[in-house]
This record gives sequence, structure tokens and C-alpha cells, in this order.
Amino acid sequence: MGTDMKIGLAKKGKRNLISDIKGVTVGHVTIKGENINTGVTAIRPHGGNMFTEKVLGAVHVINGYGKSTGLIQVEELGTIETPIILTNTLSVGTAATGLIRYMMEDNPDIGGKDGTVNPLVFECNDGGLSDIRGMHITESHVYEALANTTEEFEEGAVGAGTGMSCFGFKGGIGSASRVTKLDGEEYTVGVLVLTNFGSIEHLRINGKAVGAELREALRIKTEADKGSVIVVIATDAPLNERQLKRLCKRAAAGLARVGSYYGNGSGDIAVAFSTAQKLPHNSKRDVLECKRLFDNSMDKLFPLVVEAVEEAVLSSMLHAETTVGKGKTRYSLKEFVKE
Repeated sequence: MGTDMKIGLAKKGKRNLISDIKGVTVGHVTIKGENINTGVTAIRPHGGNMFTEKVLGAVHVINGYGKSTGLIQVEELGTIETPIILTNTLSVGTAATGLIRYMMEDNPDIGGKDGTVNPLVFECNDGGLSDIRGMHITESHVYEALANTTEEFEEGAVGAGTGMSCFGFKGGIGSASRVTKLDGEEYTVGVLVLTNFGSIEHLRINGKAVGAELREALRIKTEADKGSVIVVIATDAPLNERQLKRLCKRAAAGLARVGSYYGNGSGDIAVAFSTAQKLPHNSKRDVLECKRLFDNSMDKLFPLVVEAVEEAVLSSMLHAETTVGKGKTRYSLKEFVKE
């Protein structure tokens, strides 16, 4: 659950996970075999029907070398109407089909009088440690991940993070949360990351440049930053879609603090949603009322995103177990660094 490191200034949430936002749950399916290290991770913004009760959302592409799906409708409408699925690059189509089937089972009017549904699927390339060409992800794995979502969940080399690498070490799923007060009440920002990026010589831990030292001591070969990272940001603060996009943009600052420079071949994408209010798919009213934060007060949330992203990346590496695949070994950072 997060790390024991003191990252930043803000108070951590109870679990130090994205699920510190009430209603948010996460589930994994981990698939391992001979040269197979892959999986699926599902994030539910709430436990109800996402199609009939949408959440406000936003996306921001930091560097666009990626194959995710569903981004343009979120960009246009500012709503998220399905759970969020993470998987490997070549399984986006399968995951999207599985998610669409899942949504149609609960919503028989999808594809009919209610139109279609926008599946939100994000990816990183786990081909370094896994037989990505084998297409080992199936639609049933999406169902299973969605069925497994809970408030308490594993981090590290699990789910979509099973075969991912980060700064020359084992990467994967990481999470963290931060708390602030607005009008005297506590609100939380939670982050979940899928990490598959970074070049070891640029690695920074809590502000200290440690990458070059680790590279020399461990004789780890320098590799270009050509992976990817997906950042999922959740909050219970009442933000509109424009303000959520502003949160997404701050994810880049958190990534920079651990040493990312968003390499040419890296797909770095942030998605954010607020659970504070839901929008109905159908409404008899023309005018809907929505709350929004006073823009000056966004300064209370921006540092939370940066700190949570920074810690979530490190958490993904510190929780990941050393993994072998396709003749490569990616060591866990926890074997070399004390929290």
C-alpha cells in the first residue's frame, strides 16, 4: 500500500491508494507462464452502472506514442461511461471488445435506442518480458478483473503490470493518495500508475539522483526511455471536466520528479475523474446543475497530484517482485533501495 517514504508535504490517505476515494475499486488478473508475463487491471470509478451514471472525466496526452482507445470521446464530452481497463499494447482490441460485451449485458439498449458505448482502455508494451505476440489476453480476463475489484489491491508485478519495466528495474502497478481540506472538509486525490518507462541514469528517488550510481554498481545496461506510463487520477473533489484536465496536466510534473523526460517512443497518458457527482445518460431536464471548485483553490489539489504520481511510480517498483521472461531479468528496486 503505497510506500513508507516521506514524499512531499501533504497528508497521505488512509490506505495510500487510489481507493481512498470512496467507491473506487481496483481488480487484477495476472497471467504467467513460460515467457508469459501479462495481465489486465480494471478500475471502477463507482460500483453502480457506469453507462447510466457517468462521471465527469478528462484525458491529457503527455507524449502520444500509444494505442489506447476511447480518449477522443472523453475529450469531446468530458464524461467517462465505462470502467477503465489497463493491459498490454496488442490486447487493446480484445480488452475493448470484452468491456463492450460487459457493458451491453447490463445495458440492453446499447447499440439500439441509447446508441453505442465508449470503452476506455489504456496500454503499455510488456513485450520485453512477455510473449506479446501470443495474444494471451482474452475477453474473459476483462470480466474476471472487473469481478475482482476491491478497495484493497496488490501493487507491483500484478495485472497489467506483470510484464512491465521501469528505469531498468521491474515496474508495474503503483498507487498513492493525498488529502487536503476545502471549506474545512477533507478531500482526497488518488493516483494509480502503470509504469513501463524510464532510463536508469535519470532515476531520482525523493529528489536524489541515484540512477547513475545504481547503474554503475549493478552494471545495468542503459536503455532509451521508450516505454510508456498510464496515470489514472481520481478525486472526490467537485471538479468539472476542464478542471480535471488541469489535474491531468500536473501528472507530468510528478513523472519528471522521478526522472522521466517523456522519450520519443514513450506513450505517456493521464486520465482523471471525479466521483463527486454523476451525470445521467438520459434526462427529462434540459438544464443540469453541477458543482465546481473555485479555480484559485485548484492550487490545493495540484501538489497532491504531483506527490501522488511521484510516490505511485516508486511504489510500483518497490512492490514488484523480480521477474524473468524472454531471457531477461528485471530486478525489484526493493532489493537495492531501503524505503
